[in-house]
Amino acid sequence: MQKQPSVYQRLLSYLKPYWRQVILAYTAVLFAALLNLFVPQVIKDAIDNGLAAGKASALFAAGGIILGIALVRGLAGFGQRYYGEWLTHRVAYDLRNHFYDSVQHLPFAFHDRSHTGDLMSRATSDISETERFVGIGLMDLISAVLLLLGVIVAMLLESLPLALLGLIPVPLLIFATLRFGNIVRPMFKRIQEQMGVLSDIMQESMTGIGVVKAFAREPYELAKFDEGNDEWFDRRYTVIKTWANNWPLFTFLVASSIFLLLWFGGPQALSGKITVGTLFALISYVLMLNGPVQRLGFLVNLMATAGASATRVFEIIDTPNEVQDKPGAVPLDEAHGEVVFEKVGFAYREGLQILHDVTFYAKPGQRIALIGPTGSGKSTITNLIPRFYEATEGRVLVDGHDVRDLQVKSLRQHIGIVLQDPFLFSQTIAENIAYGRSQATMDEIIAAAKAARVHEFTVGFPEGYETRVGERGVTLSGGQKQRIAIARALLTDPRILILDDSTSSVDTETEHLIKEALDILMEGRTTFIIAQRLLTLKNADYILVLDKGQIVERGTHDSLLAQDGLYRQIYDLQLRDQEEFVALQERLDVSD
Repeated sequence: MQKQPSVYQRLLSYLKPYWRQVILAYTAVLFAALLNLFVPQVIKDAIDNGLAAGKASALFAAGGIILGIALVRGLAGFGQRYYGEWLTHRVAYDLRNHFYDSVQHLPFAFHDRSHTGDLMSRATSDISETERFVGIGLMDLISAVLLLLGVIVAMLLESLPLALLGLIPVPLLIFATLRFGNIVRPMFKRIQEQMGVLSDIMQESMTGIGVVKAFAREPYELAKFDEGNDEWFDRRYTVIKTWANNWPLFTFLVASSIFLLLWFGGPQALSGKITVGTLFALISYVLMLNGPVQRLGFLVNLMATAGASATRVFEIIDTPNEVQDKPGAVPLDEAHGEVVFEKVGFAYREGLQILHDVTFYAKPGQRIALIGPTGSGKSTITNLIPRFYEATEGRVLVDGHDVRDLQVKSLRQHIGIVLQDPFLFSQTIAENIAYGRSQATMDEIIAAAKAARVHEFTVGFPEGYETRVGERGVTLSGGQKQRIAIARALLTDPRILILDDSTSSVDTETEHLIKEALDILMEGRTTFIIAQRLLTLKNADYILVLDKGQIVERGTHDSLLAQDGLYRQIYDLQLRDQEEFVALQERLDVSD
């Protein structure tokens, strides 16, 4: 079995396309680290050959060399920072695109069990934590490691016995730093997971703000958010305590090295076994360790955070797409609208069977109404036609093709959907109508709008078709949104339509306008309607009556009434009142 790459290997793979920038950046890192190692040697020479010998020229030369080193280090530092930041944000750009692309292509089943707030947290907070490490953070980590190794080598070359004494605490220091990283990484994963929970609470509350205010539930929502926020702080506080407990150890170990050098090296410098400059150089190298080691602790912390966040991002990227084109899938270039279900069964998951042995045949242009109790499987049947879900048993055929043998995109291009609660984007009316066919001309958009009874109210707005509808179409009424959704479906000219025919939430006039728009939309197209209105059922060519995931009756309105089965029960309980209301209206119209 092939070993899977670690989360850090996967992150680094995002740097591969930018190898030129990587080479420039890490060359600058190497130069900056090496130049730092020369400074103690220059100062050592100034002490031994300048101060001790009383030569001012040696001091001036040392000062000039240090100034030159600072200049070159400044240029190297610029390259390190510039390319480090560029790589940081370029990797974040690519990772965010990869994540968003994955989310867009995941099936309905994934979105059914996912929370929008958590996905938003992964796309923003988690990727932000990741980007801090993979570019400039990783460069700082490598810089710290290079300086650490360079200091060790320089100390060994300066005085092997004293260097070995002074470096005694260093292995313990490295071990403590790595141990710290392993401890805090799972802690940071828990922090990021809780941030996802917080985002989900906030998103849900903001989306349902109207319900919150209507029921005066602001205190409850605040308490729920406070509870989640308290949990986030508790998890963060655990990391703070762990950090605080380890930080003094890092500082103490560096101080221990200086103590050992002074304790054993001081007498040697006084006795002349080593020069004062050598002792100063050794102490300078140890002090140079203080910065990298402290940064090492911070960078290990950053690395742990990035690893935890990247794991959450890759969890989504690695989620398999259950509905995708199989090898050799064929395009559906032209569609006639024939739909066949052959012994179709469907289960959302093992042990939760929704459909059982569903079989029917819809001719091109027919109107098929689906009716049944809540949870009977009406929506599931309509969702199997465009392959929002995959049938677990049997076959769904469109124009004689098993939908699993067709390219998903080409299949869905021939299917139009109008839902009971249509979703509009916070764009213009024209852009919402043309969403399924972005290349449509303005004349085509207006023609679809007129057919769907959208044109009349649109031209009444100051900006006409350029009117922005707000988030989820908040500036429009329910009937207006539904007619825009009908225009959107009409513009794509689909051969198969899926409609949720509920108009119970709109007034009589709006219902009439929607019905007129739907009649135009359904003309000549195979239409599946989740029916809740008697008029829809009467006009249907065929009615499928579902109960507990099975078709228990089928036929026309009159034939089903005569069978005295489930359809007759639904009619008596829900539909008879509609018929009596229509009859009453007709009598009133006649009397007027």
